[in-house]
Amino acid sequence: MKIEKISFENFRNLEDGSVFPDDNINVIWGNNAQGKTNLLEAVWLFTGGHSFRGNKDAELIRLGVKEKKAKLDAVFFSGARSQTATLNIMNGRRSSVINGVEKKTGSALVGKVCAVIFSPEHLMLIKEGPQKRRSFIDGAICQIKPSYAKLLSQYNRSVSQRNALLKDLVNHPELGITLDVWDERIIYFGSLVIKERLDYIKKLTPTAEEIYRGISRNKEKISIKYIVNGFNFESENPDSAEIEEKLRAAVEKNRQSDIRMGCTNMGPHRDDIDFMLDGLAAKTFGSQGQQRSVVLSLKLAEAEILEKGIGEAPIILLDDVMSELDSQRQDYLLNHLSSRQVFITCCSPETVNLMEKGKKIYVEGGRIS
Repeated sequence: MKIEKISFENFRNLEDGSVFPDDNINVIWGNNAQGKTNLLEAVWLFTGGHSFRGNKDAELIRLGVKEKKAKLDAVFFSGARSQTATLNIMNGRRSSVINGVEKKTGSALVGKVCAVIFSPEHLMLIKEGPQKRRSFIDGAICQIKPSYAKLLSQYNRSVSQRNALLKDLVNHPELGITLDVWDERIIYFGSLVIKERLDYIKKLTPTAEEIYRGISRNKEKISIKYIVNGFNFESENPDSAEIEEKLRAAVEKNRQSDIRMGCTNMGPHRDDIDFMLDGLAAKTFGSQGQQRSVVLSLKLAEAEILEKGIGEAPIILLDDVMSELDSQRQDYLLNHLSSRQVFITCCSPETVNLMEKGKKIYVEGGRIS
């Protein structure tokens, strides 16, 4: 899967024009606040997702233009053929045209172009609480198994409804007879969510370990462990029956505590993932460069798993990834990811000079050269 050409009109601060990327490594470089990330964002929007920067669609349109609209065009190679896509942004909404067929939404592009993005915000995977880590795993599973999104929604809805009931029990204890129904839903959907996460981490771990060895030049070892809140499994690879049995016991044991607190304390919405470096918690003991390397290994491993799932290598987008990495780690990213198309932003000319082959794209004031 590759972007062969991308064009932009009234998009962010980018000067109207086109870029013809290299099939492998593309380094987008220049000083800060010149538009490098805007070019990366333009590629990402063809996945059908929203901006990875959290911006509203209206903010994607260049400031000061008379007509409040922007357009992106792409020629991309996927499914063993060249295809075309247009993304129109107008009145705070997106529409698209895919191979000449008009679509009412930008999300119609989902599945046409697949990409994996690393941005500085992803360092929160390590630095912040378990919600970030759960979201990473859940998002990765959804890309290769879209039905997981429905399962996750059913579980989260069950937790919300059970919590609402727990709060109502203070004034309406007669509603307690319905709690069994929500317990069963929590146990059923929750055990399926845990199983999917465990299966994904089983795939992710050896791939991430291998990539991290390459990034660190065999100096360090990463390990990943799924932490179930409130109980442990008897085996390293628990089956569905064991997961359901353990979760049922935990939910039943904590029922009275849940009633007192008015919330559900057992289930995968409270689980976490530990990332370790040489047996020590990366969050506590890892340097900035090591933490960045851990997240990079996770994102690149996500890309490899996605490739096996969809049969094509997704595009890799790496934003501001080079800072705080030593020259050996930079060399790995620039010269050892040749099996797929990669876009990397950076500021330092010295970093650009480490690249042995590929395309250098210079951005200054929105002008691309």
